[in-house]
Amino acid sequence: MSNQHIASAFDRDLETIQARIMKMGGLVERAISDAARSLETRDEELAEEVRGRDKAIDILEEEINEEAARVIALRAPTAGDLRLVLSVMKISANLERIGDYAKNMAKRTSILAQMSPVSGSPAALRRMAREVEAMLKDALDAYIQRDINLAHEVMQRDQDVDQMYNAIFREFLTFMMEDPRNITACMHLHFIAKNTERMGDHVTSIAEQVIYLVSGAMPDDPRPKGDQTSTNASISPTS
Repeated sequence: MSNQHIASAFDRDLETIQARIMKMGGLVERAISDAARSLETRDEELAEEVRGRDKAIDILEEEINEEAARVIALRAPTAGDLRLVLSVMKISANLERIGDYAKNMAKRTSILAQMSPVSGSPAALRRMAREVEAMLKDALDAYIQRDINLAHEVMQRDQDVDQMYNAIFREFLTFMMEDPRNITACMHLHFIAKNTERMGDHVTSIAEQVIYLVSGAMPDDPRPKGDQTSTNASISPTS
């Protein structure tokens, strides 16, 4: 096979992998949105749909990994192309984890729907989830456009998510101290808030992979972090 044929076959392989990444990204964006909406509206049916659709995200990650491993084995990609394949594998792993966090949010919704609502909390959590969803969309756009500046911007916005989490954490502590009957619901809601904050961390990892892909090096600056609560206290129940 000529070098030209090998190159065109490799390009087709990469197009297939990248199409799957974008499909996976779309499913994950929808999972975040629907999980947060189901929590706010106490929609158990929608929450169940989110849980059911997670399997499709897992399958896409498996397909991406298999295709990437095949490309590495058969095409022997050069440094730049190898970087692309490795970045794709890491991005898909981060997307899969975000999908898991959305599924966990949906699981808690069914439990919380049986409890008295905690005033304002679901709406605050949905705002936080919306910010993560917007960050993810921009991180994927940065990947497609190879836009380092947009990737850096996404990383900076993770601080906003951390600050939202800190505010919600303090609010839950207040609710629990004011009325012990709020404790169980607040613990579940805190678990959701912490998972949403972790989604932001995984979106940041995707942005870092974009920077690595374009520049050949991971970003030098340490991640900006606004979440200080983990060093002080934790009220998260086990998953």
